[in-house]
Amino acid sequence: MHSYRGRAVAHEHVTFLRALIAARPEASRRALSIAVCDAWGWRQPNGTLCDAVCRGMLLSLHRRGTIELPPPRMIRRVAAWTRLRPQAIELDTSPFATSLRELGPIELRQVRRTPEEALVNSLIEHHHYLRYSQPVGEHLKYLMTASGRPIGAFCWSSAPRHLAPRDTHIGWSIEARKRNLRFVAYQTRFLILPWVRVPHLASHLLARMSAQLSADWQTLYAHPIYFTETFVDPERNRGTCYRAANWVPLGLTKGRGKDDQTKRQNRSLKLLFGYPLVRDYRVRLGAGDDAPSRGAFTEAAPR
Repeated sequence: MHSYRGRAVAHEHVTFLRALIAARPEASRRALSIAVCDAWGWRQPNGTLCDAVCRGMLLSLHRRGTIELPPPRMIRRVAAWTRLRPQAIELDTSPFATSLRELGPIELRQVRRTPEEALVNSLIEHHHYLRYSQPVGEHLKYLMTASGRPIGAFCWSSAPRHLAPRDTHIGWSIEARKRNLRFVAYQTRFLILPWVRVPHLASHLLARMSAQLSADWQTLYAHPIYFTETFVDPERNRGTCYRAANWVPLGLTKGRGKDDQTKRQNRSLKLLFGYPLVRDYRVRLGAGDDAPSRGAFTEAAPR
């Protein structure tokens, strides 16, 4: 049996794929992927076909020699993962120092699939120490503005599949995690622009974000979010703004990354923080009766 991104591919699936390829010798790889998604009911909650995941699975099986795909219709001149870096966008970079009270109204806009998405990409690329990385799967991006000026950005994506501190805290079995992982969102980037100096702004934005995220996710992807998580590098900071916003540290990662094959540490350890968006998040996420009894979030969870 083969597994791709948590999806099991059994012998009968391989038999179906071989028969489909043989029956449609002129079909492109994308056409075959769409046919497989239709036949297997592979759709996102919003009805969109899981085409990208399916194509990746077919390519993985092809490279293993399990199936033989038709030759690609287009030959890329650069690697498939090569992307142009977001270009710098001219901004007012004059110092913006004030108090949170005097800052005035802050607008927090979801900009995924809007013209302002490019601005968020540029801000992250040129002002965040990790730079911009194109998300895979479900993701949202936010632009924060005040007094007509950008002050920061958020990026969110689908959660990593295996995080022991999170899975233990929720009380997930393997099957429960597979069924319900889509209800967890991962904050990949949080940026306040370097010329913005407003005490307590970061924790305020985190609280605003927690109140808005699930509804926006529902609008774009047709399902809510019950739990959020992010990583903090303890070598750089303590995660003070997360603690101030009632996020709770769940534990350290193992420092191996999501694609590790060696089971050896290959990067710095990160501290995982979590925050629930509903009080009964464990129930909604399918935790078993043996879920941990820790109540760290009882007072922090929104009403």
